[in-house]
Amino acid sequence: MQKVTLKVVGMARGGCKRAVTRALSDLDGVEAVEIDLAAREAKVQYDANKVSLEAMGNAIRDAGYDVEG
Repeated sequence: MQKVTLKVVGMARGGCKRAVTRALSDLDGVEAVEIDLAAREAKVQYDANKVSLEAMGNAIRDAGYDVEG
């Protein structure tokens, strides 16, 4: 398992947290998602053989947010 912290632009409240969590959790290979609204970060535990950072970024963008970096 790999771990990555993604900076998510546009998250501000509980609804944002749920949307990003759902978007990432729906990806095959994502094992766990922890959202820190104050830091605007998504900490993701994932299987790099099943899901890429690009796919995670795309899922976040499809949910209406953006990823820094």
